Amino acid sequence: MAKIRLKFGENEVEVESRDFYIDNETIGQVISDLTSRLGEGKARIISDEVISLEPPREITQAYQANLDYLKILNDAEVHEPEFSSPTPIGQDEVPGKIELLERDLFFAKPRTVSETVEYLREYGWIASPLDVSKALSRMAFHKELEKNSQENKTYYFKEPQIIS
Repeated sequence: MAKIRLKFGENEVEVESRDFYIDNETIGQVISDLTSRLGEGKARIISDEVISLEPPREITQAYQANLDYLKILNDAEVHEPEFSSPTPIGQDEVPGKIELLERDLFFAKPRTVSETVEYLREYGWIASPLDVSKALSRMAFHKELEKNSQENKTYYFKEPQIIS
């Protein structure tokens, strides 16, 4: 199968031999007719060329530099929930993850255990509700969080610090 590509400015015409019959004798006529229709003397023939799927060197270098920068950060975690499944975390890791939520002011308003588990999942971590409940209770016992019960539900929250 033969291909003829003619490009004129932003316009490009591609003709394949499966569209109609082109033989060695008529190919010159087809090219000249297409060239005259696009603009006399301003069209050029573009040969079939192999397109490289490798990214440009500048992009590769920038990506590598960003990746090197991320490696020097302590405890850097990247999670894109659309593209990867959440990572299970153990009972010993739950308090540290809850502290991350606390830094993001997650406990600025009262939250239940199930809300905390759901929010951890949005961050890319799967935790057992029992482990989260134990960690929140322990934090409330040590006065890191406040605990309140309403309508048979237990809520955990952080009192805003008043600096005088």
